[in-house]
Amino acid sequence: MHPAKFLRSAFVALAGLTLGIARADVSLHSLFTDHAVLQQGRPVPVWGRAADGETVTVEFAGQSVTTVAQSGRWSVRLKPLKATAEGRNLEVRGRNTVVLTDVVVGEVWICSGQSNMEWPMTASFEPAADIAASANPNLRLFTVTKRRSPVPQADLNHAPHAWGAASPEAVRRFSAVGYYFGRDLQPALGVPVGLIHTSWGGSPAEVWMSEDAIKADHLYTRDILDPYVPVKRAHEAALSKWRAAKAAAEAKGEKFTQGAPGAPWCPAELYNGMLRPLMPYAIAGAIWYQGESNAGRAWQYRSLFADMIRNWRSDWNQGDFPFLAVQLAPWDKGRKRSIADITAKPVESDWAELREAQNHVAKTLPGVGVAVITDVGDKDDIHPNKKAPVGVRLSLLAQTMAYGKKVESSGPTYGSQGRSGSTLILNLNHARGLKTTDGAAPTGFALAGKDGVWHWATAEISGSSVRLSSPKVPHPLHVRYGWDDFPVLNLVNGSGLPASPFRTDHFRGVTQN
Repeated sequence: MHPAKFLRSAFVALAGLTLGIARADVSLHSLFTDHAVLQQGRPVPVWGRAADGETVTVEFAGQSVTTVAQSGRWSVRLKPLKATAEGRNLEVRGRNTVVLTDVVVGEVWICSGQSNMEWPMTASFEPAADIAASANPNLRLFTVTKRRSPVPQADLNHAPHAWGAASPEAVRRFSAVGYYFGRDLQPALGVPVGLIHTSWGGSPAEVWMSEDAIKADHLYTRDILDPYVPVKRAHEAALSKWRAAKAAAEAKGEKFTQGAPGAPWCPAELYNGMLRPLMPYAIAGAIWYQGESNAGRAWQYRSLFADMIRNWRSDWNQGDFPFLAVQLAPWDKGRKRSIADITAKPVESDWAELREAQNHVAKTLPGVGVAVITDVGDKDDIHPNKKAPVGVRLSLLAQTMAYGKKVESSGPTYGSQGRSGSTLILNLNHARGLKTTDGAAPTGFALAGKDGVWHWATAEISGSSVRLSSPKVPHPLHVRYGWDDFPVLNLVNGSGLPASPFRTDHFRGVTQN
């Protein structure tokens, strides 16, 4: 090539490269993809990246909003939208244009927690038929790829993310609880439903909270943040030792099969990596299946769970959106005992105290519900595979609490108690059609007098009440129901929803420091 032509070609290439560096193409946050669901009935933030000073215009559903990018970012708010299953384009224009297709408007829910929320459809109870029949263009799914982060993240750029309509291929690895929740809710509402799944097996509640929220309570600093410091140091020492052993083996040409030591949970790390990046995407509410990893600290969970919900609501800045939790399922903690051994006598239980903590939060915070699943536990597996009833009960709670529908969404709950001689009379709420699943007398009730010693009670249904007595407790003062790791229960209302475990005493619990 002639030297002059070479220089001209090099100049053009360099100019193009320089222009590409100076011009940052306008882009959308990873939550905004083809087939997305936008929340109806409230302002809808839309945001992304662009070059500083770049004018960005967003058009959707007849609206056009313009802003100017600052510090590499831009954000606009669409006025409240009406629900529609009609897929429309969402267009973003800057120096370039981005067009999303098939964007619908409906109800968007977050699905979060630990392994029982993460549990996929393929591992649930007899899933083949449900997976085969799962196609629904009005139920759309989005899964957040796992990420730990020591600092809050704004983006989901650590992995590809995309919305997709429910289909046999899409739901196979999706959260079973989340899918069944959406499958039941979508036809009940008659609008598109979008589910954003963000969970991680084994995670305790404090990793789903911001560091600021944890630091706001000095007891959390003492009991959560401070103890993590030596745990982190121990892990770093173990990891350093492992790396040295691996390097030594490789230097000798030896095979090294030992796995790296697992990292301990760091407070706030999943909030930083998997929750904060979702804000402020407009949502209707959240469903939550977690607590197993906090059962040993159930008394702390009474405040920790409440503060986590407050944290989410505050940072999302969408008011007190509905927060629907799943009560811990029965589990015998791998002891492989018979039902006779389990029910031999009333016992103390940290899992019962965790269930009580969940109920306590539902009673003391607005817009919090608890789905009771005492009838679908697995005695020998912490992961009961019958997820359909769990999703359906969360959907019923959503229908009543979020959408004002007149359906029964709760099983019987404690109301008040009275006495007739040596008989204690429990008055229950949500007890229309009170019955047992097997036609036998109600099980799982225990009575105690002023000595605080618990004995099983004989129970008899009387309308919406239960009459309790025990020859070993002539002057009953306190009652417990379902107070066990693996409670064996049979009391339901006419809708088939199980009664929630409870206690009327205030004796010191096994997790109360």
